[in-house]
Amino acid sequence: MYDLLVKNGKVVTSQSIDNVNIAVKDGVISAILAQDETVSAKKIIDADGKYVFAGAIDTHAHLNDPGYEWREDYKHGTMAAAIGGYTTIIDMPLQNEPALSNADIFDKKYQKVSPNAYTDYCFWGGLINGNFDDLKGLDEKGCVAFKSFIGPVSPDYSSLNYGQVYEAMQIIKEFDGRAGFHCEDFAMIKHQEARIKKENRLDWQGFLDSRPVISELVATMVIIELAKETGCKTHICHVSSPVVAQKIKEAQLEGYDITAETCSHYLSLTDKDVIEKGALLKCAPPLRSKEDVDKMWQYVADGTFSGIASDHSPCSYDEKFNEILGKKIENVFDVWGGISGIQSGFQVAFYEGCVKRNISPCALANAMSVKPAKTFGIYGRKGDIKIGFDADLLIVDKDKEWTITEDSLKYVNKISAFVGMKGKGLPVCTIIRGNVVAENGEIVAEKGYGQLIKKLK
Repeated sequence: MYDLLVKNGKVVTSQSIDNVNIAVKDGVISAILAQDETVSAKKIIDADGKYVFAGAIDTHAHLNDPGYEWREDYKHGTMAAAIGGYTTIIDMPLQNEPALSNADIFDKKYQKVSPNAYTDYCFWGGLINGNFDDLKGLDEKGCVAFKSFIGPVSPDYSSLNYGQVYEAMQIIKEFDGRAGFHCEDFAMIKHQEARIKKENRLDWQGFLDSRPVISELVATMVIIELAKETGCKTHICHVSSPVVAQKIKEAQLEGYDITAETCSHYLSLTDKDVIEKGALLKCAPPLRSKEDVDKMWQYVADGTFSGIASDHSPCSYDEKFNEILGKKIENVFDVWGGISGIQSGFQVAFYEGCVKRNISPCALANAMSVKPAKTFGIYGRKGDIKIGFDADLLIVDKDKEWTITEDSLKYVNKISAFVGMKGKGLPVCTIIRGNVVAENGEIVAEKGYGQLIKKLK
């Protein structure tokens, strides 16, 4: 007897959509069966013609735990992720106190967050000036990749210059790790910010002008060349522009292991939304034009992206509108930069891609499950609907209409750029390792069910 049978669904993989049943035993997929095949199971879920995806993987989430739990914590962040259809989140290392920069901090972070997670989770390791000798130890602990900033960032830690990146890549290459980068050119942005402030253009158009596409493109091209030179596996975070995506695609076609992600907000929201709505839509890189949004979907469809991430970067209401850590917000450059989206990411991507633009659900399965798992070394356990993989499944009602409201959000701070958005196609059941964790917008599992997932050796 199986533990679970998910029947009568349209099972979506990166290759096809099939009318099959999924049988689960001991938390893993044990059989994929014809829908007319009779088997017994302790629990049966009738998907009733709905799509059944492998659980989505969020390649880029800032849960701020430990250190800044008043922005977001593991309880609320993973609760929101599960409701939204992410079954594994890959937690960013640097907006924490302390930042995840050595093996000792890895252990302390795990002890702090493990009792509170609803979804499974991985850790990025920090890549900062001063911890190069700690990178191998973090890899041995199980970090799936290493994150650094090229552009301007929080004063709590410094961005790397290109010489430091070159050295770090040489080190990471030695243990077959992957380096990840926030690609915006430091000098260009700093100069633009100073220039625009001098011109007293302290409005939202001024902010957008301070971080032009060329700054993202220049930084990405340098990182690509350094990756080619060192042979280091490299991941470009939160790509906002099709011009940048094209350069990454060209490097991939040349055979280099250079992966990339975009985010649901770069596939749905625009620079005009920033000008109209302001603070809640501030992020870096910034939102681009409607034409860019449309073109970005081409790179989802062709498999360039190994992730449609949330880049969930939460904050309090005050940090968007009043003050940050006691410092009054004087103009747009002082506003907290980041969009909260871990609960909304999958439904927004499904609606914008599969419903509005007729992108195949298979492309979404590839970008949000298969390729992220392969990129971060957890494929074989996560990321696909195959026998022996964890039974991480997401049931999506493609016809269910939705409106994102503040009340529906499970975040510590119920604010988001996506509030007010309407669409169709909603996650209605999230299954992790064979157990239902979220159903119809509510959590039904016990806190602490989520497990730490380490890079497979």
